This record gives sequence, structure tokens and C-alpha cells, in this order.
Amino acid sequence: MNSKKAQKISKYLSLILRHQPEVIGISLDENGWANTQELLTNIQSDTFQLTLEELKWVVDNSDKKRFVLSPNDEKIRANQGHSVNIDLGLVAKVPPEILYHGTAERNIASIKKQGLLKGQRHHVHLSNNTETAIAVGQRYGKPILLEIAADEMHKAGIAFFQSENGVWLTEHVAPEFIRFS
Repeated sequence: MNSKKAQKISKYLSLILRHQPEVIGISLDENGWANTQELLTNIQSDTFQLTLEELKWVVDNSDKKRFVLSPNDEKIRANQGHSVNIDLGLVAKVPPEILYHGTAERNIASIKKQGLLKGQRHHVHLSNNTETAIAVGQRYGKPILLEIAADEMHKAGIAFFQSENGVWLTEHVAPEFIRFS
């Protein structure tokens, strides 16, 4: 599969499995899982042809591991980033001392005042490496790397979670826990 098609499929799956399953007439269960066959059938009638093998390829080869299939391939879900009301069954975890967040330069003034807000998502997304954070920030303009004092936040009683694909999640990052480069 070429990378352009894989990227198109990944973006469309993000829309469906994170935000608007109703676009193709499917529903997510309470844990965010969708029936794989129903998804494949409804995508084909809505947008483009997609086989189970192609879907597996996108899931397995996604650079950010955004999606996961159940062991029997009967269900699929996004690992994080949802705006719909679901429970991923995340368990609180002790974060590393420092985590990172990439953003665009134009967001810095707001972040200095309000911190990092989850917006329409369930959590703020953080990375344990600078490369991923910078790549995320580049999507929105000139990237700025923020260092998050995750250990200090944890010691202050703020909960952290980690999704299946390694993304660190928390409700909010107050400005005092952010080191601006």
C-alpha cells in the first residue's frame, strides 16, 4: 500500500474512531471498540474500498500506533484522542521525570496563561521523547518543544495514564509545570 493511501485511511479512521462514528453509521461500545466488519462495510459504501488486510496494514504500520485490533480482529479502536464519551480502561501510572509536548509558536501566549488544555479530547497528550513532540508541533506551524515536569505534577497528586501506544495522558498541565524553551 502506498503511503498516501495509508495516510488517507489513517486520517479517516481517526475521524470515525475518535470523534464521529455516526459519519458512516457505526457506533462505539463503552470502551471505544467498533465492529471491524461493520466498519469495513460502511467505509466502502461511504468513501473508498478498504479490505481487512489493508486495515491491518494501516494498524500495524502506523508511525504513531493510533489504532489497535482485538486479538481476533473482530473489533478495532483508537488508542487515545477521543472526543466522544468512552472509557479506555486506563490505569493511573507513575510518569517519568520529564515529558514533552510539541505545539506551534502561535499557541505559546495562551499556554503561558492557561497551561495545556485537553480541549475536546479526554486528555492532554504528552510524549516521552522530543522527536515525537516536535513532529506533533510541526503539524500546526513552527514547532516549539515544551518540557513538562511530570514527576512534580505526579507528586502534587495529578494523575497520569499511558495509552497502549505509549502516549502519556493527563487532564491538564498548569503553566507552573511547563518549561518553555
